[in-house]
Amino acid sequence: MAGRIIAITGAAGVLGRAVVEAAAAQGARLALIDHAKECPGPEGAFVQTGVDLTDPVQAGAAIAAAAERFGGLDVLLNIAGGFRWETIESGAPDTWPALYRLNVLTAVNASRAAIPHLKASAAGRIVNVGSAAALKAGLGMGAYAASKAGVHALTQALAEELKGAGVTVNAVLPSIIDTPTNRADMPDADFSTWVAPADLAAVILFLASEAARPVTGALLPVTGRV
Repeated sequence: MAGRIIAITGAAGVLGRAVVEAAAAQGARLALIDHAKECPGPEGAFVQTGVDLTDPVQAGAAIAAAAERFGGLDVLLNIAGGFRWETIESGAPDTWPALYRLNVLTAVNASRAAIPHLKASAAGRIVNVGSAAALKAGLGMGAYAASKAGVHALTQALAEELKGAGVTVNAVLPSIIDTPTNRADMPDADFSTWVAPADLAAVILFLASEAARPVTGALLPVTGRV
């Protein structure tokens, strides 16, 4: 990944930070984008905070600024997203559109803005974050799973759209990621069976690498031992 220009959305989150650390260690040039007010990054990273990626105008401006800063864009990693656990019967009416915006629209808006730059790259890549929960939704996972199923469909449709342009589009489908929030929510779980952020980051960067050049439209489960 040395020298590759990578835009990472959701860079301030637990998974985002793991991806940033791994990509920086491999010598990538990084553009970090997040809605948070603060987004720590390595020296030389181009950081944009307070960006609402559900707004196509803001998403477009952020991607354009990243491409202008580095003179192009090779990889887009769509890590921004959100989660709510609630049943359909007792859940809030706005949960479904809220998760659609956070998980689908953020990826759509960033991808649409990045496509012209990725087409101009020698090896354009998009990697999305779906969810194993979207393959079989459990209790309280209806809205989240539906939104991540949208990410899966986006991945496959965009892979077909860009197949002739030399741009690959893939997604990782993690199960439970080992984060402080998940540990607090499920204190009695066996954390060793969960997916470590660093391990998921490694798979994401593999899909963004030259080694994954012939892979596109893949929905790759990364489920640890759950």
